[in-house]
Amino acid sequence: MDTTKGDALENNVGFWKRIGRRITGIPLLAWILGILAAALVEQWVGYEFAELIGLPKIPVLFGALIVLKKKVWMQSPMMIPSTMLYVFSVYILVIGVVARVLAAPANRAAGGLMKMPLWISVLIHLGIFYTALHIWSDISAYRVITLKLTLIAIMVTLSLNVINGYMGEFSCSHPGFMALGAYAASAVTLIFFTNDRLFGAAVLPASLGPFVFPLALIIGGLVAAIGALVVAIPSFRTRGDYLAIISLAFMFIVKSVIENLEVVGGPRGMGSQPNYADLPTVFVWTVLCIWVINNFVRSILGKALNAVRDDEMAAEAMTVNTRKTKMVAFMFSAFWAGVAGGLFAHVIRFVNPGTFGIQKLAEVLAMVYFGGLNSVYGSILGAVSLNLLGEMLRPLEIFKWIIIPVMLILVMIYRPTGLIAFKDLDVKKLIRPR
Repeated sequence: MDTTKGDALENNVGFWKRIGRRITGIPLLAWILGILAAALVEQWVGYEFAELIGLPKIPVLFGALIVLKKKVWMQSPMMIPSTMLYVFSVYILVIGVVARVLAAPANRAAGGLMKMPLWISVLIHLGIFYTALHIWSDISAYRVITLKLTLIAIMVTLSLNVINGYMGEFSCSHPGFMALGAYAASAVTLIFFTNDRLFGAAVLPASLGPFVFPLALIIGGLVAAIGALVVAIPSFRTRGDYLAIISLAFMFIVKSVIENLEVVGGPRGMGSQPNYADLPTVFVWTVLCIWVINNFVRSILGKALNAVRDDEMAAEAMTVNTRKTKMVAFMFSAFWAGVAGGLFAHVIRFVNPGTFGIQKLAEVLAMVYFGGLNSVYGSILGAVSLNLLGEMLRPLEIFKWIIIPVMLILVMIYRPTGLIAFKDLDVKKLIRPR
């Protein structure tokens, strides 16, 4: 009997190994084409297929918002298997079949692209991926806003990981940096391009706004970077947990100051931001953020940052200017948090001090530590998974805030550094043929 169980276990392990080899043997280009095919199938026949299997509309977020609704369980339980059938047929089956069928031609295409300059191959992959996201999100406005906020969450998580992961400190100031960037970018667009109740008539024609918007985001990032000096100058004279205390105090100071500044709306906040942060804009800024931060952490300065994290005294002995390294990293991280804040304000089109409080801090920290420290992959995984999971579990109401913390506790117990830790993004390995 023991031999039979051992054979069954060995066959089971062998089965999963074969599945793993088949999956890893498919190049990234084929997977992206599979995602594009699934988005096109849903766009073309999604409504008809949903109606055919008894659904009132296309499941907006992979069916989770339907399956987890108490009303559905009580009044229309047959919608649950219908939703699962829809998700399997439109997403899992289409992506899997198309990726498998196109594996060989995609490998040849990837081999041909590798002979070209790397940026051409990257742009082709990103172009196809963005097209798939655009088609998928075009189904509903809810998908668009969820996708935008997820992309912004990636930027914030990556920027915080520079401090909490690569530098090895514990910073709590990122909601404050986001607030500075959000208010600074909003002030620029509202003063110059909007007839606003706070700032009066627009200074420049509104038609120039989309072209100046990148400058407004950069100004927001620079204001956040200057704010980072307020934290960095006193805290980096000390060691240990003092940065966490000072940065937490900074977050509350920023929130309190904005609440008492009537010129920016005080506790009521600022609204009526122009709709400049469309999906292509947010996508481009997210890709730019990933590229810049990945290059930063792989550069000489990034390696110096790792040396400071591992042993600051040893790094100083090896002629690393630890104070300058930490200051540059902190301001660099704050800059991208400020840019993310500016995008956030123009996606929501309203911002108030309460948005950037302790709850926002908890969300960002959870994404960093859930995904993985010292890892670009981990930051992307943590931001995407927790942001989408938070939306998917929305029907559970209060139980949502039980399930997600329990998941985080389990990850901290069994994977203390996160799901994908200490892994930078190597684009060549990612897009090469399999």
